[in-house]
Amino acid sequence: MDFELYRGELVAFCYRMLGSVHEAEDLVQETLLRAWKARDRYDPARASVRTWLYRIATNVCLTALEGRGRRPLPSGLGVPSDNPEAPLMPALDVPWLEPFPDARFDVEVRADLRLAWVAAVQVLPARQRAVLVLREVLAFTAAEVAEQLGTTVAAVNSALQRARAALADVGDASAVTEPDDPEVRAVVQRYMQAFEAADVPALVRLLADDAVLEMPPMPLWYRGSRDYGRFLERVFRMRGAGWGMRELTANGQPALAAYAPERGDGHRLHTLQVFTVTDGRIAHNVVFADPRVFDAFELPGEIPANNFRRER
Repeated sequence: MDFELYRGELVAFCYRMLGSVHEAEDLVQETLLRAWKARDRYDPARASVRTWLYRIATNVCLTALEGRGRRPLPSGLGVPSDNPEAPLMPALDVPWLEPFPDARFDVEVRADLRLAWVAAVQVLPARQRAVLVLREVLAFTAAEVAEQLGTTVAAVNSALQRARAALADVGDASAVTEPDDPEVRAVVQRYMQAFEAADVPALVRLLADDAVLEMPPMPLWYRGSRDYGRFLERVFRMRGAGWGMRELTANGQPALAAYAPERGDGHRLHTLQVFTVTDGRIAHNVVFADPRVFDAFELPGEIPANNFRRER
């Protein structure tokens, strides 16, 4: 049995459950180790290898979630700030939601991998979370999920109904356009060019009126193009112009790695920015500054300035 065939999709499953790609990789390793040790007890007459692995992974995730709080984004914890000069104090005691590095895993990128969806799922109790992901995302039958969770079909259906009701306000995932959509790419590229030039008016013109900017591990966040722009003015006042940007994707969404200019002739990795683009505007930007996130995306910490010039 080649369990490695399922590693990518299991990582995506555990990520949806825990909101952390680092923890997801650790739990998948634990899942595959348990499967290998129990391989002689696997009964193909009862379940496929895939279903059996998901049963193990589900129980590994539920154990890991015991006694834990959810992984939030800043917008899920408090009200937006209207002070662009507010202190930038990271809340290092909060286990923040992490982005998912699409390029590292061979998985189908769907709306239920979006940051907003994963953040919403974190609010659910662990078993409801498992039922929702197993039934709605992975399309296991209610009977299969009941077997995986050691419960009844009626209990699975009840948990799914409650989970759906809790997520009713997440919004229409189909309204979020894909990162390779030509209009989305054009918007993100214009944003990238304006950011490199520290051109705040050009950036603000690309924003939805109620655009959200949030920056874990900072609990600080802003709503509205005006306050978003005022905060960017502060960033560029501190860091200057001449940024370098690289395009990538995260959670099936367009993203940019932003490299701040250094003294001399280089750039240092500053943030990973993950965008939601709707109706041709930037509606949401989650800006990650955690070095662990950079490591998960395998981003170089420093890049010579002439590398960016060659890429142009």
